[in-house]
Amino acid sequence: MLHGIDVSSYQSSDYSTSGLGFVFVKATESTDYVNPEQSAQASHGRAAGLVVGFYHFLRPGSMTAQASYFVERCVSVQGDVLAADWEDTGVSCADKDAFLREVKRLRPQHRVVLYCNRDFWLDRDTTSYVGDGLWIADITTAGSPRVQHPWTFHQYSSSGGVDRDVANFASTTALRAWAAGSEPEPEDDMAQWITGTVAPGDQPTVVLVPHGTAWSALPNRRLHLGLDVVGDRSASAGVRVAAHDGSDWRVSTHTVTAASGTVDVDLTDEDEKVSLQTTGTGVSYAIEIW
Repeated sequence: MLHGIDVSSYQSSDYSTSGLGFVFVKATESTDYVNPEQSAQASHGRAAGLVVGFYHFLRPGSMTAQASYFVERCVSVQGDVLAADWEDTGVSCADKDAFLREVKRLRPQHRVVLYCNRDFWLDRDTTSYVGDGLWIADITTAGSPRVQHPWTFHQYSSSGGVDRDVANFASTTALRAWAAGSEPEPEDDMAQWITGTVAPGDQPTVVLVPHGTAWSALPNRRLHLGLDVVGDRSASAGVRVAAHDGSDWRVSTHTVTAASGTVDVDLTDEDEKVSLQTTGTGVSYAIEIW
């Protein structure tokens, strides 16, 4: 995991960058506030070689107007990550979805992610739409947020007056490549993640698994299954998993619950694709390669 922080006007523009690989800087709020420190804070991070991101604090009102205000006033350059900060209870799930989609339309070359805390994710989100990734706030062990959905960033602490985060990348190089819209070359010590959701119904969700000579240094593959169902911690779903190694299918069935952790299914280094089927809702998957 890669460590980082997020800052606003409450923090200094010469914050410590020791041991960090990224920083998120507050840019704007609603349609009437710009962080006066954002330029200095972003420049300080860039000078230290950090990957830089910017976030907008959502307030009730026009999401189209807020998206325009954000992208026009944040000092982003290509390769920076853009984020929606969803904390105001007056902003609905539909509102945050609309904001994310509008920012992606206005800035198609940028990665756009959703920031919210665990309570908002479990009790207010109804669509699981996160743009290009979930930045989840949950004060707990770094890298172990208590949600089943795959995450990209985790805010795990606010000790010392600074919000502290980790990114689900093994190096600054890997995060920078992702932020630029490309995928990093495999590194021997870098876990690779493929994430998504499983649509309920008869049609299977087919996921291609990286394999072959380009991945020979990464022999381990594991499928993680999880379940997020808003307002129903007792929910469960059966998932049919079929892995294909180029010649044969191996089929197994598994039960995932909203209250428990992920269900792990080991794959082989020859598996080329996985077929996932369920009749339940809220099923997510993550394939890890390391």
